[in-house]
Amino acid sequence: MEQVSQRVKRRRQGDTLEIDVLVVSQGHLLAVEVKSSLSVEDVKEFVQDLGQFRDFFPEYAQMAIYGAVAGIGIEAGADRYAYRQGLFVLAQSGDTVVVLNDEQFQPRVW
Repeated sequence: MEQVSQRVKRRRQGDTLEIDVLVVSQGHLLAVEVKSSLSVEDVKEFVQDLGQFRDFFPEYAQMAIYGAVAGIGIEAGADRYAYRQGLFVLAQSGDTVVVLNDEQFQPRVW
């Protein structure tokens, strides 16, 4: 990893986009949305944010941009919905974080 940033915020034409965790490595970027309780609505909003990411952060325009959602708790169906949207799904497991996606998962590139 070349860069890990928390709470990255950018304002543009009166709008604001905030990314909870931003990881940059070898031409790839991972934007992570972190929630104490992840819902389907949270996932929908994050997908919209990823669609605007390049407008707010043009310095990353040449990178492959991936998304991930993380939750201490995950509401019913939110993990499956995020998976179907092409997002990595992260969950707390004891003192660590685990990736819930299986080997067939194909991440979406924004």
